[in-house]
Formats: sequence, C-alpha cells, structure tokens
Amino acid sequence: MAETAGMTVDEAKTVQVEQVWVPDNLDSPNAKDFLDAVEVGRRVRMQTWGSDDLAYTPLEKLLEFSDPYERQIILVAKIDGEIVGTVDIALPLMDNMDLAEFTLDILPEYQRQGVGRQLLDAAEQLARAEGRTMILVDTNHPATSLTEIPEDQLIPGSGPGFVPVSSREVDFAQRAGYTLQHIEQFSSCILPLDTKLVADLQAEAEETNAGRYALHHWTDRCPAPWLEAVAELENAAGEVVHGEDEEEPAAGSPGMVFDVGVLRETEDAALAQGRRTVVTAVEHLASGRLVGLTTISVLAHRQDVVFQDDTLVLQEHRGNKLGLLIKVANMERLSEQFPDARVIYTWNAPENRYLLTVNKQLGFTTAGVTGLWQKELPDRGPKVTSSD
Repeated sequence: MAETAGMTVDEAKTVQVEQVWVPDNLDSPNAKDFLDAVEVGRRVRMQTWGSDDLAYTPLEKLLEFSDPYERQIILVAKIDGEIVGTVDIALPLMDNMDLAEFTLDILPEYQRQGVGRQLLDAAEQLARAEGRTMILVDTNHPATSLTEIPEDQLIPGSGPGFVPVSSREVDFAQRAGYTLQHIEQFSSCILPLDTKLVADLQAEAEETNAGRYALHHWTDRCPAPWLEAVAELENAAGEVVHGEDEEEPAAGSPGMVFDVGVLRETEDAALAQGRRTVVTAVEHLASGRLVGLTTISVLAHRQDVVFQDDTLVLQEHRGNKLGLLIKVANMERLSEQFPDARVIYTWNAPENRYLLTVNKQLGFTTAGVTGLWQKELPDRGPKVTSSD
C-alpha cells in the first residue's frame, strides 16, 4: 500500500497521530509513551544496522530535551493504542530559524502501509506552524545495500556518493517531495587500537611535522589559557580543509560565532546532556597558535559506543599529517580514560579524501551511507483530509 496522508493500515485499524508528553523522569507513571517511542527508534536501528549501537537509551533521549540550542518535539503514530512510528522534530533556536530536522522511524511490520506519510504530513504541518519552511530528513543505507549498478545509484546535487534507488526509504523521500542534497559516508572502528599500529602511525605523522608542533589534551572543559585560541579555531571553520560531521550533534548551533562565553555554555550544555568530550589540540610552536583540533563524544550512560566529532585543521598547516597526529593521539587517550569503549563511529563527506584516508589507516571500515534530503515548504500547507 502506498504511503499517503490520511490512509489507514486496513479498514479496521486507523492511524492516530499525537504529540508525546515528555516526562520529568523515567519513573513517572506517564512515561510509557515516551519509553515506547524510544523503543521504536531502537528497533528500527536494529533493522537497519543489525545492532542498537546508534539507538538512544531512554535516559539519553530524555537528556536531549535539555539542549538550550534546540527545541525537540516527538510525534507518534498509534494503532489500537500501540506506538508503531515516531518522528523526532528538532527546531534550532539560535540561528537557522527557518529550519526543522526530522528523524522518521516506522516499525518494520508497519512499513509501506501509510504510517510514515501520515506522520511526515503531521510533522510538516507542525513545522510550518512554527514558522519553519526548510525541512531536512535523512535516510540510512547499510553497506550491503549499496550496489555497483549505475541504474541503482541516485547521486546528490553536491556530487560524490549515492544512495540506492531501489531503497524503500529513497522511494518514500522522493514521493514525499524531498530532494537528495548530500551524502555522508558512515564508518566504524573497533577499539582499542592495535599498539603497533598506533606506534607506526605516530612515527609517520611525527616524521612529517618534524617537531614543529605540540599536542595538548583535555576532557570536557577547555583549560582557561586555551579558550580564546579554541574560539578562534572554531570561528575559522569556514577556512578549514579537513572536517568531519558527527552522529551526535554537539551542543551549540551551526554557524554560531564562538567566544569564551559561548564555549563555556556549550561545554555546560554537553555535560548537562550526559556527554563527555575528549579533546586533542595541536599547537604550532613557532607562532604559539592552535591550528588543529579533534573531539570524541562519550555518552555518560553508555560508554561502550563513542562518536568522532569534528576534526579541524587550518588550511595553511595542511600537508603535515596533523589530522593523523591528533586523531591517533585522541583515540589513544579515549581508550585510557574510557576503557569500556569498544567501537567508534564517524560520518564523512565522500569528497573529504584526506580524512577518509586517515580513517582507513586507523582501521575504520565503511558501514554504509546516510542521505541528507531537503524540502522547502509552501507558505500555506494543503488541507489535511481523512482520505486520499
């Protein structure tokens, strides 16, 4: 059955879309819908990736609602009182005020039955009511679904990479009016790194940079003497040659201007959301300037799965294997501080050949791709009816 707004799963069962009440704590007697919605997300990720490494735990999801830079709303689809699908709606609060980001999850047994389209229509109406006109959604595709058949490759407007045309998610996004904008390559690496590999990579990087740079490390909060330097480095991100996207969005808003106060606020927000941050920065000794930075996020309530955040290296210092230097050092430090970490995940743009090469050296393997889709909403949405 095609996924169309207003459809029912069958003649006897009607889909009911409603907003989830977010409890103050997980022990609340009214927390059931919230817990069931989180479980839907876990089951969908099990279906897609074969594990729940990328799924929120209930506590992690609850902590997300304390983000001061983003308002979050959860809509659910119910059939006979059971939650069978969810859409998480993220509304930036500092900038990009025209934007809304959706994460749509439908239980496997209810896919292709109209539930997803009904939820998506409701989310679009809510976003429009909030004054948001640009919608972003993503689709996820494991490596086993990627083929070399050109006819099964949908290439984004940005160029490199593709998603499989034969994918149910791709078909759904296209029929809902979304356009594929960008591809991110999703990779994973088993931890800890092999001791000999670490020694070899460190020697390679140090031979190239020839003692002209020094490393600095911290966890969670930047040392006061480096605050202004880190703010300057973050603000120079537009000039950065190497950069990695992240699965778990960092506290803060894309495009914000960093200063000492903003940096401290983002650190506080990350800690409030149960996120630890392991950082390695690199200083150019001749100038005393920080010229590179890499961070890894650790969820305080699940430390076995960690996420590579941004890796930044200023353009004028490329060619010195600083990306390799700081990433090896930071992954080693991660394993020392968080010995339970068993796997690290990262997302990269396919055109970022340098960091893809570095990640391959470190032992990352491709797990799949994420397609980023965009839709611009009209000023006034169509009237929703109870039938096609």
